[in-house]
Amino acid sequence: MTVTTLAELTTMRVGGPARAMVAPETPEQLVEETLAVWASGEPWLVLGGGSNLVVADDGFEGTVIRVLTRGIERVAEHGDRVRLRVQAGEPWESLVAYTVDNGLAGIEALSGIPGSCGAAPVQNIGAYGQEIASSLVSIDFLDYLSGDKQTLSAADLDFGYRTSALKRGTQGVVIALEVELRRSDDGLGDPVAYAQLASSLGVSLGDRVELRAVRDTVIALRTSKGMVLDPADPDSVSCGSFFTNPIVGENFARTLPEQAPRWANSPEPAPVAVPLGEEPAAPPVQTDFRVKLSAAWLIEKAGIGRGFSLPGSRAAISSKHTLAIVNRGGATAAEVAELGRFVQTRVFSEFGVRMMAEPVLVGVSL
Repeated sequence: MTVTTLAELTTMRVGGPARAMVAPETPEQLVEETLAVWASGEPWLVLGGGSNLVVADDGFEGTVIRVLTRGIERVAEHGDRVRLRVQAGEPWESLVAYTVDNGLAGIEALSGIPGSCGAAPVQNIGAYGQEIASSLVSIDFLDYLSGDKQTLSAADLDFGYRTSALKRGTQGVVIALEVELRRSDDGLGDPVAYAQLASSLGVSLGDRVELRAVRDTVIALRTSKGMVLDPADPDSVSCGSFFTNPIVGENFARTLPEQAPRWANSPEPAPVAVPLGEEPAAPPVQTDFRVKLSAAWLIEKAGIGRGFSLPGSRAAISSKHTLAIVNRGGATAAEVAELGRFVQTRVFSEFGVRMMAEPVLVGVSL
């Protein structure tokens, strides 16, 4: 299978051609064709929904493994718990719609997120108080080093905020995953755990709300921020949030303006702010409570508002949400990266906080 450019297969709509591409549609084909690509010794890249990927304008000089497997299957039921087996190429939004339609609670707040199910645990996708880490049981994983198919439990994946052992360097391909959800005989979702969602629903934190209402409200919130793919919305031509919310030490957080939003995290060694282009130092010996900051607030207060763009650039900050970089039409990956670097520099200069890109960057760097 050939494709003109990877821009056609990514939501940011940037990226040159791949040298070659395979597009397996069954789990067996996925294993067979992946092993063949690995045996060739050439560079390779896994592509799911293309919603978290920025590829260089020169393209990718290797083989793209485009995962097109589909399927959702009930494999076990224990009391009020239902376990589903989902193929890696199944769109994430299809899975969430299935669970809500079938009265299963646990991922309803993850509605409207683009991309594939196989990519979800790599990034540990999360939104509005839920993460896939809380419902994932295991994944089937094809290991690059051994060529063997392995089953990895959620504990094996060492989940963190928007990260996992897979994202941090374990090479391979997710084949399928199993998630366990709660059967909701009363039609209610999990306790609402995010203030903005609770406010939009007109309830208090911790209240339980009908699954469909949670899903519809989350999609409406995401749409208002340009975070739901829509051909009629130029602000949705993006990777969603381009930067993660920074996590810093409690002592460092106290140096920020009092009005800077922040949320407590677990106590563990905290990263330190470092100049752009330098490697972080070894973590300090002492334990410091970690604090999550608002990336959107930092960007705005660094003087970068909605709709901002560099002179002559076709990449811009979304007019709906400062966390998203959008392609206003014909932007290049170089323009996207240039704007990303500008945001990093401004925020670091103003607050001493190093912003980290959320999407996977292929052939480009910030």
